[in-house]
Amino acid sequence: MWSPQRQDGPTKIIGPAYTVLYAPLADPRPKHPTHYIDSVPAGAVVFVSCPPKIPNAVYGGLMSTRAKATGAVGSVIDGRFRDLQEQRDLGYPIFARDVGTAPPAPLLKVVAVNVPVKLQTDEQDMTINPGDYLVGDLNGVVVLPRDLAEKALPLMAKQVEADSKMAVEIEKGMTFTEASKRFRL
Repeated sequence: MWSPQRQDGPTKIIGPAYTVLYAPLADPRPKHPTHYIDSVPAGAVVFVSCPPKIPNAVYGGLMSTRAKATGAVGSVIDGRFRDLQEQRDLGYPIFARDVGTAPPAPLLKVVAVNVPVKLQTDEQDMTINPGDYLVGDLNGVVVLPRDLAEKALPLMAKQVEADSKMAVEIEKGMTFTEASKRFRL
């Protein structure tokens, strides 16, 4: 997945997942009664799971506008999104598999929110649970299970601090090996 700001700027997200599950219209489960975007909690990262190989977008600029208004910190779309320029102008972090257009008629429906969802890929078998932490930057997105987050997040902050100190010393002429020994745990 990538961000429309990829290779451009400091796009970063970190927050607990608010999951959304799309299914084909023919799926027997009922459609979720309200639009999921209206119930996104502040501080959350919206994770949208849709069936694989859907050629059209499932997420657009108005959804990012609403998510930003609720206080969400970003969205991760396991599928396609649209309104690329609107997304860029909004300055709301979004990561997705690709860009697409609106379908000529509905292809999918939301059947559940805040339930475990699968990352729809042949390369990985990953479940994202509500509350798992999603961490994303220009390099991509990773999932940090909720039960590990309390331990891992402080370690990540220490690693970033150590790497920043290393960079300063390397720029001054210190070798990488020497800087690693001095600053990394």
